[in-house]
Amino acid sequence: MTRTTIRLRNSLSRKVEPFVPIDPENLRLYLCGPTVYDRAHLGNARPVVVFDVLNRLLRHVYGAHQVTYVRNFTDVDDKINATALARKNAGADSSLEALIRERTEETIRWYHEDMDALGADRPDHEPRATDYIDAMIRMIAGLIESGHAYAAQGHVMFRVRSFAEYGKLSGRSVDDMIAGARVEVAPYKEDPMDFVMWKPSDDELPGWDSPWGRGRPGWHIECSAMSYELFGDSFDIHGGGIDLQFPHHENEMAQSCCAHPQGDFARYWLHNEMLQVEGKKMSKSLGNFFTVRDLLDQGIPGEVIRFVFLQTHYAKPMDWTAEKARQAEVTLRKWHALTAGIEPAASAAPSVVDALADDLNTAGAIAALHALRDPAVLKASAHLLGLLQTDMAGWAQTADVDLTMWADKLADLRTAAMQTKDFAPVDALKQALVAAGVEVRMSKAGVELLPGAGFDPSQLPEL
Repeated sequence: MTRTTIRLRNSLSRKVEPFVPIDPENLRLYLCGPTVYDRAHLGNARPVVVFDVLNRLLRHVYGAHQVTYVRNFTDVDDKINATALARKNAGADSSLEALIRERTEETIRWYHEDMDALGADRPDHEPRATDYIDAMIRMIAGLIESGHAYAAQGHVMFRVRSFAEYGKLSGRSVDDMIAGARVEVAPYKEDPMDFVMWKPSDDELPGWDSPWGRGRPGWHIECSAMSYELFGDSFDIHGGGIDLQFPHHENEMAQSCCAHPQGDFARYWLHNEMLQVEGKKMSKSLGNFFTVRDLLDQGIPGEVIRFVFLQTHYAKPMDWTAEKARQAEVTLRKWHALTAGIEPAASAAPSVVDALADDLNTAGAIAALHALRDPAVLKASAHLLGLLQTDMAGWAQTADVDLTMWADKLADLRTAAMQTKDFAPVDALKQALVAAGVEVRMSKAGVELLPGAGFDPSQLPEL
């Protein structure tokens, strides 16, 4: 049996190219996870859904036990420290260290709840940065020894110009970066582009003993150390939002390639584009900034949020709109009704698999779902996109309400109205059905009623 060829848009080559794993029996996928200081906003959720679909596709093609998926938690960061310090200043009795731990545990729990609601499978490993401090210190020490890093005033800096290929991932030269961006100037830097791998901590901030004094790691070294400890010096795919391509991923690649020159670090890099809301960049100043939890609390099901995400290719900016959410709910209710009580087929439709294998063309896969006529195949194919899952169907349980009685009544009223020319009874029943959240479709072929957005069977009119 010929295995499906997956093609992916590799940010490193800037081409869509066939995916050839290092070892087909041991595929390794690493996604940069959240910094756990607050709720995940809608933009944070997009890479989770994108790479959840990629994880599902890889397991479908290569086997469920041949893929290892890692998504980390950054649980040491100045934003976390600031949040904990604000709690302490507000009167919390605990130590700052305890407040930091309390905040990270709380935020990780929130993150799991919200991503679970979107139907995203938990990764195989979810390493926390604080569990890998020793590995970071070892990697930093090795980079100093090889001349790629230097210690100064309690800091350790990566010597950017020691890595000839710096800028390869983002497509920029070092000199262009200096000319076109604001870089931090500090007395302990040899070069403006050098970036921090270790920084000192005062007595109040979290810190660990190191050869360079008590301190804490910089952000970029965290993923380099964690991916090496879990995957070794080479792995298949590294992913994240396009906002991480530079400087985070560029710096990760530089550190890792210099620390382990015998390896390739990541062979393929995938980056999803940014998210907009109603055509505008999401921002607090515009009042269109919201978290995943905000939408869930408004009654928008996680499956609907996921469906809206999947309607746009991951490499294109995605626009979240209320109308897209409404249409997604209508479609999902219809599919839930069609597949209720039906066991999924043994495999997804080839048309859906082929669309996903073509650089995760989720929009094409959804179009293929619309064309399927066998409910069992529809269900199995939707599962590949993380849709119509049993544990997500609760919100749509009303989708299997039989609306035939109301459809027949509306058809009878319309037939009578064609004779009497009095369409008031037709309009009255139609308005009552719409008010109950029913989508009414009337054509020459007949009357079709479907549960729509906000469908509430308790509001159906009595006949």
